Amino acid sequence: MITKTTVLGQTYQFRDLKEIFAKANEDKSGDQLAGIAAEDSRERVAAKQVLADLTLADIRNHPLLPPEEDEVSRVIEAGINEKIYSEIKNWSVSELREYLLSHQAGESEIRRISRGLSSEMIAATTKLMTNLDLITAAAKIRNITHCNTAIGQQGVLASRVQPNHPSDSIQGIKAALYEGLSYGIGDAVIGVNPVIDTSDSVKDILLMTKEVMNKWEIPTQNCVLAHVSTQMRAIRQGAPADLIFQSLAGSEAGNQAFGIDVALLDEADELMRKEGTSTGPNIWYFETGQGSELSSEAHFGIDQLTMEARCYGLARKYQPFIVNTVVGFIGPEYLYDSRQVIRAGLEDHFMGKLHGLPMGCDVCYTNHMKVDQNDMDNLGILLSAAGVNFVIGVAMADDVMLNYQSTSFHDIAAFREVLGLRPAPAFEKWLEKVGIMEHGKLTAIAGDPTIFM
Repeated sequence: MITKTTVLGQTYQFRDLKEIFAKANEDKSGDQLAGIAAEDSRERVAAKQVLADLTLADIRNHPLLPPEEDEVSRVIEAGINEKIYSEIKNWSVSELREYLLSHQAGESEIRRISRGLSSEMIAATTKLMTNLDLITAAAKIRNITHCNTAIGQQGVLASRVQPNHPSDSIQGIKAALYEGLSYGIGDAVIGVNPVIDTSDSVKDILLMTKEVMNKWEIPTQNCVLAHVSTQMRAIRQGAPADLIFQSLAGSEAGNQAFGIDVALLDEADELMRKEGTSTGPNIWYFETGQGSELSSEAHFGIDQLTMEARCYGLARKYQPFIVNTVVGFIGPEYLYDSRQVIRAGLEDHFMGKLHGLPMGCDVCYTNHMKVDQNDMDNLGILLSAAGVNFVIGVAMADDVMLNYQSTSFHDIAAFREVLGLRPAPAFEKWLEKVGIMEHGKLTAIAGDPTIFM
């Protein structure tokens, strides 16, 4: 590999691929905290220049985290289609970028080529893209999945209704759920984050959400976002779960910090296929977010964008129904301000889509970041234009349980209206049947949860 270049009369020599990747990344406070970021814009340009000329084979032949040391690396390696890889291995990273943005690369061509790419190759390409590049390339890709219903179709913006409650009150959750449904939110999933991580609590919430779905004949799926092992206990006790959830990291050590490994995910997958209540075949819900590996000291000197891409390489093994990056949830230590949050959201969405994943986003931030709700409006519109599979809605954009800011139910309704997008087809038919939507528009009763009382 050529690891040296000259920019404006100054020569830059990079030690290895790990340093090139880190310093070619757009400015992120997490990389600065880890001590691996470029010192200035000139060094960042130099790293991008070197990265652009590397071949895909260079990246595969110089693993950032060798497979013999990490099971996530082994999963990523096992998922590469060798025939397709052999056709493109001599492409440079810049040639891959140009191909993805070219008119000759449509959805089917991109879907095929993605099977020959490792997560690190996808991360490398992302580092060379502008925000508009990320939107343009991602908008070409539609990854349609099916649990009880299908989402991801052209022109569809699905949504997760997130009716969290600070004490797991079943009535409180139900009240927020009805408000979300009244705005046409919930076609991706009714997904609740529990305060109490016990099988009894998970079972109670799953029973209630399934009861609401059955009573009102709602074509969607339910999920409680407890630890995967807690959900497994609840399912074995008879809890009706359509999806099973887990947060992922991009390294084996990071996943150990989450209390999981591939063997546990395999066990959960087998359980759901035997005892889950959905039609399938896609029965997983994964969440990720740049910086999680740094917070658990499990990043091995690899930049946070690349570690995020590796999460998607692991998720790809399980053919999930939905995946989303919780883009601004961790805090300013990893994404400092609105510019970094918006960039990370577009990066994550593109990388997930290029992995073949049904990619969504929790357009969110914590209150100690240099971000406000206008920034979330901007990112929400950009992702919607980029073809994001789903976004998350909470009452008034304020999650009173997780204590962070997201997008509200009516924000998502506005994204759909502005860009001419619709709910998932089966869900839209249900909305029309109960009078919430007509001809693709919300009716006068929309936003009134008392219609369910």
